[in-house]
Amino acid sequence: MSGASIAPHRFYYLHNFQQALDWLGQRYGDLLDAEESRFLQLFPQLPQSAQALLVRMVMRKGPWFRASKLVYEEIPRTTEAAAPLLEMGWISADAPMELAELFGLHTKPELLQILKGAGLGTALRKPEMLARMKAALGERAGQGQPYACWNEQADEPVWRVLVGELCERLRLMFFGNLHQGWSEFVLTDLGIFRYEAVALDVASRAFQNRADVDFYLSISASRQALDEGADAEQLLQSLLKQQNAHPWLDQRRAKVLLRIGQACERAQDWPLAAQAYTASHYPGARHRHIRVLERMQCFDQALALASQAQAAPESEEERQRVARMLPRLRRSLGLGGNARQAALAPAVAALRSDVLLDLPDPPGAVEYVLRDHWHSAAAPVFYVENALINSLFGLLCWPAIFAPLPGAFFHPFQGGPADLGAPDFVVRRQPLFDACMAELKDGRYRASIRARFTDKAGIQSPFVFWGTLTEELLELALDCIPAEHLQTLFARLLLDVKANRTGFPDLVRFWPANSDSEGRYELVEVKAPGDKLQDNQIRWLDYCAGQGIPVRVCHVQWAAAEAGLE
Repeated sequence: MSGASIAPHRFYYLHNFQQALDWLGQRYGDLLDAEESRFLQLFPQLPQSAQALLVRMVMRKGPWFRASKLVYEEIPRTTEAAAPLLEMGWISADAPMELAELFGLHTKPELLQILKGAGLGTALRKPEMLARMKAALGERAGQGQPYACWNEQADEPVWRVLVGELCERLRLMFFGNLHQGWSEFVLTDLGIFRYEAVALDVASRAFQNRADVDFYLSISASRQALDEGADAEQLLQSLLKQQNAHPWLDQRRAKVLLRIGQACERAQDWPLAAQAYTASHYPGARHRHIRVLERMQCFDQALALASQAQAAPESEEERQRVARMLPRLRRSLGLGGNARQAALAPAVAALRSDVLLDLPDPPGAVEYVLRDHWHSAAAPVFYVENALINSLFGLLCWPAIFAPLPGAFFHPFQGGPADLGAPDFVVRRQPLFDACMAELKDGRYRASIRARFTDKAGIQSPFVFWGTLTEELLELALDCIPAEHLQTLFARLLLDVKANRTGFPDLVRFWPANSDSEGRYELVEVKAPGDKLQDNQIRWLDYCAGQGIPVRVCHVQWAAAEAGLE
């Protein structure tokens, strides 16, 4: 049975899975090995119930499944559906099962019945039962044996999926990542997620050779092993031996090296952390390396590396962090330095204002309390944080962001380009961004933003916050924020798209135009008592203050607390 003839109303998930297989066959045929090619060829030939059962199992957490737990209306006879899969060798009823897998398959009462001769008491929890059984069985606990040997009284089939890794590899090739799953099809069918329709040809794929896929899977396995507590040194040595010419894949390796360095820092293994950071070129690794060298009291090396970073910082964040480190490092070497470095730039410190409010009952977020205190029909206030400026930017620059450039889009379920965090993201699209920004100078931007707000409503975007951007907020922003200010804000976004999407002030205040005045606005960062500005907030505030953007930092004090001090 071909994928095209599957009725999507009952077998929607199967229809989608077959669509993905067809897609992979068209775009990745040259990267498939014999087993994978055989799977793509034979899967459509299976009876529909067998196809459906396999896909159901692949989409669930496995690899072991009890027949009694696979209950689906469209698969009335599960055992019959499994027969062709057993014959193909895609599932097995007698594969070796380890003790821990047995425990994962059954509830505590079931385990007490299965292992009733092992002397396990009802007072024990499952982890304690497992530990006691492992101690009793010794090496046998990890060797594995068929399920029937564990449970001689079994009254139902138990199967292990043997093509799970194969299907995971196919999923990776289809999506270009492992964080998206087959449920993307379902969510799209239901209208929960909508994606921009980007032109894709047969050459649009994430991986160009089989080694790239192997590299991605290996890096992902290392990250998972790290999260599960594997030996950091062994993982580091393994990663140091791996290289890949594709920047986006090598960047994934660099990120795992950074994570290893952080794990070593937590364990206070400073030399190993330094080795990991030295090998990583992921953003943030260098300033962490400086900090580790300082912990090791290698002040000469730390100062040399900090000086390099000061001369050619990788980002505003690194410049900010290194500026704090340098005086301390110089003092450690007896070279002098400021006794204390100012916590805030003078321009940011000058933005402070204070307001006294009644303590809310019940307690609420300080941003919402101040918003409600200020809000009026004549001067509306909105809580927007990162939503407003990003959304206006995303709507204006939609054609540049969703341009079908090589290496940007691989499949129909992308909420944004795959190279969004790449250093050359803007450079590759510079003429397109220039064309969008030009609309701010000739006034066309209002019509473009309004049109896309309507035409693209609900479509996934890395910038547009559809849940926050209402029509009222949009119109006030277009009426009250000058085009010159938008251009200034967008220019900083384009300097470092990944880093500068966060750190915007919490509130926006509007004073709409009337017969006496033009429309105006103000961005406000709100701080509760004791709260401090974060680094990314300081960078945006400093930039806005320097560029003439109306912004301030409002520190809220609670009247009840003030009264209690008197």
